[in-house]
Amino acid sequence: MITMFVSLLLIALLFFLSYLLLKSSLFKGSGSSYQLPPGPYGLPILGNLHRLGDLPHQDLQKLSLKYGPIMYMKLGLVPVIVISSPESAELIFKTHDIVFASRPILQSGRYFGYEQKGVVFKQYGSSWRYIRKLCTVHLLTNSKIESFRSTRESEVRNGVESIKVAAASQVVVDLSFIVGSFAEEITHKTIFGSLKDDQFNSKYLIQDAFRLIGAFNIADYLPYVGSLDLQGLVRDMKSTGKLVDEFLEIIIDQHIKDHGIAQQDHYQRDFVDILLSLMNAQENTMNNELKLDRENVKAILLDMIAAMMDTSATTVEWAISELIKNPRIMKQVQQELEAVVGLDRQVEETDLMKLEYLEMVLKESMRLHPPGPLLIPRESLDDININGYDIPKQTRVFVNVWAIGRDKKVWSENAEEFYPDRFIEMDTDIKGQDFKILPFGSGRRGCPGMQLGLTMVRLMLAQLVHCFNWELPNGMSPYKLEMNEKMGLTVTRANHLMAVPSYRLTI
Repeated sequence: MITMFVSLLLIALLFFLSYLLLKSSLFKGSGSSYQLPPGPYGLPILGNLHRLGDLPHQDLQKLSLKYGPIMYMKLGLVPVIVISSPESAELIFKTHDIVFASRPILQSGRYFGYEQKGVVFKQYGSSWRYIRKLCTVHLLTNSKIESFRSTRESEVRNGVESIKVAAASQVVVDLSFIVGSFAEEITHKTIFGSLKDDQFNSKYLIQDAFRLIGAFNIADYLPYVGSLDLQGLVRDMKSTGKLVDEFLEIIIDQHIKDHGIAQQDHYQRDFVDILLSLMNAQENTMNNELKLDRENVKAILLDMIAAMMDTSATTVEWAISELIKNPRIMKQVQQELEAVVGLDRQVEETDLMKLEYLEMVLKESMRLHPPGPLLIPRESLDDININGYDIPKQTRVFVNVWAIGRDKKVWSENAEEFYPDRFIEMDTDIKGQDFKILPFGSGRRGCPGMQLGLTMVRLMLAQLVHCFNWELPNGMSPYKLEMNEKMGLTVTRANHLMAVPSYRLTI
C-alpha cells in the first residue's frame, strides 16, 4: 500500500527538497533540545514511511519490540509517537488525557467530516464537547438504545430466515456479506428510519466512503507532495463526498417534509428526526459556535453510520471466524445458549446479559481483532513530558491496541491463541477502564456509541451461533481456516468467510 508509491514519490520529492530542508528537520531530534522517545531513524523527507506496509499495525508492533512501548518516529513530515503497552496507554488516555484529546486535521475529515463538524474528526474544544454531549444525551442513552430493540431483533430474525433457506439446500453462504447486511439494515432503520432513496445505492456508496476514509493518504503526511494527488484519493474523495452529501440532503429533506408524521405518538423517531428537532429548537440561539447546523447534522450522521455499521460487522465477522476455527469453543457457546434460551425460540436481547461465556468469547475476539487496531489518531495540544520523554506540541499519537492485545507480558505466552477461558479468572473491562484491552478507546475521545455497538454485536453473534451449525466448504478442516487481515477503515478478513449452515432450532 505504502511501498508501491515510494519510487514515484522520490521523483516528485526532488522538486520540493530544497524548500522542505528549510522547513523541517530530517532526522529524529535534529535541531532541537527535545529528549524524544527512542525510535528508528528515518530517511530525508519520507521519515519512516518506507517501513510501513499494507498492515501498519503489525509493522509498528515489530518496531515497538525493539524500541519500546513509547516509540517516536517521523511519518513523512509528521512527528508521531506509537503507544504499545497498557501502562503507556493509561498515560495517554487517563493521566494526560486532556493534552492528547485533540485530532489531527486529515483530508478525509474535510471531505467526509464536513470540515471536522462531527464528533469523530473534530478538534478538541468547547464546540466538540457540545456536539459530543448532544450525541450522548439525545442519541446514545440507554433508553434510546432500548427504544430500537424491536428494530434490531426484527432485522436479525429476517436475516436468520434467509439463511434457513440456504441451510435447507446445504449451500455455501457468504457469512461476511450476511453479517454486513445485518449491520447495514439495522443501521439504516435506526438512523434514517424506513426512508430509502432509489436514486442511490446507499450501501455501496457508504462502503466506498469508508474505503476512502480508511485509505493511507500521502497528503496527510507529505502535504507539499500530497497536493499533487498522486494516488487520486482527493479526486475520489471529492466525487464520493459529493454523492454522499446529495444522499444525506435528500434524506434530510424527506424528514423535514414528513415532520408532521414524526410528531405522532406511535411514530419511532430515528436519529435524523432527533437531530433536526434539536437544530430547529436552537434557531434563536445567539452563540453560533455552540449551535447545531445542517452540516453538523450530516457529519454526525456519517459518524453514527461508521460506528454502527462497519465496526459492528467487522467485530462479528472475526468472532464467528474464530468460533468456526475453534469447534470446542463453538460447542461451549452453543451449550450455554441451549441452557439459557433453549432450542424452541430465538435469542432476544433480554437474554444477552445472561450469556457469560458468549461475553468472554466477544472479549477474546476483540482482544485479538480490534476493529480499529490503531484507533483514530490523536494529537497533542501542548508540549508535555511523559516517562522522562518530551512530546512536542502537535505530535500525532497512534495507540496500537492490536499490539497491546497480543503482548505476551500482559497476556502470557498464549497471547496469540484464541482462548476465551482466560477471562474466567480475569476481571477485564472492555469499555475503556482497563488498558489491557481497548477496542473502543478510552478517555474523552472514547467511542460514545460503544453501548449501541455492543448490543448489536451481541445479538447478531448470538443468533448466528444459536440458530445454526457452521461447516467450511468442501470438507475443509476448521484448523486450516485462514485469518489474514485487510486494512481499511476497519481491519477485516482478507477473504470473505464462506460456510455451510445447518439449522439447529426446533421452531
